[in-house]
Amino acid sequence: MTSQLFEVHGLVSFTLAILLLFLGKTIVQHNTFLRQYCIPESVVGGFVCAAVTSLLYFGLNIQIEFDLQIRDTLLLYFFAGIGLRSDMRQLIKGGRPLLILLVLASVFIVLQNTLGMSVAEAFGFDPKAGLMVGSISLTGGVGTTLAWAPIFVEKLGISNAHELGIASNTVGLIAACVIGGPIANRLINRHGLTPSRDAELEVGILEQQPSKALDYYDVLWAWMWLNLTLMLGYGLNLLLVDAGITLPKFVSCLFAGIVIHHIVLAVLGDSRLKTWSGASLGLALISDICLGMFLTMALMGLQLWQLSGALMFIMCALTLQILLTVVYTYFVVFRFMGRDYEASVIASGFGGITLGSTATAIVNMTTVTQKYGAAHQAFLIVPLVCGFFIDLVNAVIIGMFSGI
Repeated sequence: MTSQLFEVHGLVSFTLAILLLFLGKTIVQHNTFLRQYCIPESVVGGFVCAAVTSLLYFGLNIQIEFDLQIRDTLLLYFFAGIGLRSDMRQLIKGGRPLLILLVLASVFIVLQNTLGMSVAEAFGFDPKAGLMVGSISLTGGVGTTLAWAPIFVEKLGISNAHELGIASNTVGLIAACVIGGPIANRLINRHGLTPSRDAELEVGILEQQPSKALDYYDVLWAWMWLNLTLMLGYGLNLLLVDAGITLPKFVSCLFAGIVIHHIVLAVLGDSRLKTWSGASLGLALISDICLGMFLTMALMGLQLWQLSGALMFIMCALTLQILLTVVYTYFVVFRFMGRDYEASVIASGFGGITLGSTATAIVNMTTVTQKYGAAHQAFLIVPLVCGFFIDLVNAVIIGMFSGI
């Protein structure tokens, strides 16, 4: 029986996302468990919506489809804000940790695909179908899934490749949002790590930090810098496309923000006139709102009923993938990234690299740093590994495993 489709207008979807973010914040504030283990508020609100739409689908055969076009723009604003608050000296200092994290993520992709193919073979499927519940859908995300699924159908004869990939990405995205905070919380408490109490967070403000008054011009300056960064980011992206280089737009906006930040410092000097320092808090708060709204809208759009096909295979494979991620992050990533506070924050984002998306990695790190303190290096190297380097490595490894 065909379900009845209801399409929700973009403005209504956006307004609903705001209400869901309020709902998530309220639930987290009143739940000690969620606060203690740093579960993001946007995840709670967004998942409530996904659960309700699923109940409507299964109970009343009603399919809700949200217009979420503004979601990707929110992500660009967020990374523009990260770039505008980034220091190139930290980026240069982060060269070695960035390389280590890239190697760790690359090794994990091999483990991820090996596990996926083993589970597929155990269920009597073509082992290469396991790649769709491996790095294609998990490390690669929706974009990589949609790119590889037609190839798997046409060249390998795996007819349900698209459904396997989308369903796996859905479960991975949810898991990535949930495991990051508890992992970091456990590492910080077990190893007695000394968190940074730097009030200058990349996103938002510390939970215990007294609220600072934002005046009209702080927000207006921040908004202007963000728009200028997006304009430059779009320009850089077009130049890269013309040169035959394809990068996610958020990476271009991140670099554009770094460029503008250092141009402003060169002009204004280290004293940082009020036009910049006043805007800094505005940038942090706008970035916090944009990230929360982005992830809320991403989870709103999940269609959990897509998990019904090959359910046992998907759930078995993803359970093992999630366990592998937790163990690898806790015992390997944390150790090789330095066993310090920065390493614990990076560990909170590693699930986003390998199970979800750049946004889930950042929202996990944001939740941890708002509770404990800033981790400037983590906010530079994780987006670069997520948004650029790992996609290149993943494509090569997928090609090797699939034989395509």
